[in-house]
Amino acid sequence: MKEIISEGTRLRPKSAGAKFRLDPELLIKIHNNMVKTRVLEEREIRMYKQSDGYFWIGGPGEEAFSIPLGMLVKKGHGLDYDFLHLHYRSAGIMTCLGMEPIDALRQMKNTALDPFSGGRNFSNHFSKRAWNVVPVSSTIETQYLTAIGTGLAHKRHGGTGITIVNGGDAGTAEGDFASCLVWASRPGNELPMLIIVTNNQWGISTAAATQHGDKCIADRGKAFGIKTGVINGNDVEESFLALQDAMNYIRKERKPFLMEARVSRLYGHSSATGCNYIAEEEDCLTTFEAKLEAAQIMTRKEMDQVRETYNAEMLELSQRVKQEPLPDASTIYDHVYLGQKGRYW
Repeated sequence: MKEIISEGTRLRPKSAGAKFRLDPELLIKIHNNMVKTRVLEEREIRMYKQSDGYFWIGGPGEEAFSIPLGMLVKKGHGLDYDFLHLHYRSAGIMTCLGMEPIDALRQMKNTALDPFSGGRNFSNHFSKRAWNVVPVSSTIETQYLTAIGTGLAHKRHGGTGITIVNGGDAGTAEGDFASCLVWASRPGNELPMLIIVTNNQWGISTAAATQHGDKCIADRGKAFGIKTGVINGNDVEESFLALQDAMNYIRKERKPFLMEARVSRLYGHSSATGCNYIAEEEDCLTTFEAKLEAAQIMTRKEMDQVRETYNAEMLELSQRVKQEPLPDASTIYDHVYLGQKGRYW
């Protein structure tokens, strides 16, 4: 679907939105993608609760960070472009890259038309070769280890393509994260990697305050000589500008950057914890919309219209997906290995 900007939207002079440094047109586009992603994931949650999906895990509450990140990716195929090693809270990134919402709903329903896994994986387990999106894995934070491979390839290739890897705070206790820091920072062989930790202060049901002696996860990068930053991932403008600066640094210097973004977890960890709305968490979309309205960039009516339009679209798409076939049992062994079809023994 094309970007929604209602006919009544009026772009005011920059002076009216002096609280923002980004252009109004860009802010409206970010808002559109935030709402689109939020409504998509809320529809997936409804599908799960209505037994139209088997398991949900996603990233509502991270849109103020993931949307700017997705908009700044150098999208394409091959080493001249960015490689993405994502985790299962990255729907906003994929939305900005151009993912069709119906494809995410297909994976939620596990239909045969799911382009990411043929109906054989959990929700938000994306992969797309044409965009350098490496398959998302359910194993915790192994993407930090596999990202070293494309980091090395980018280093040898040159150019401005970089490797981007993201994960959660709890998973940084895994050895894969430490290995990523070691390999990214070897003197004279530093890798052009944006290493991201989205910190929502929870590991499923375990509070980070009971597990981490360090106050900032990003501080771990300092021991390796890695440039680091900690940002408020609930703030759209702070996220966009910090990501832009970090990515420009990596593209130019060909060295790593470790970024910790403090974000919210609005619907709990996954289906495993009920996926119910948590009112105590800051809702970055609500915060952003209040600022847009105060700056006279969008009216409340205009913002509501964007949500209503996407609500109708996602409902219609989910009803279409209900009619699609599930994968045939004969395909269960397909793609266990590259190019493999059927049983492999």
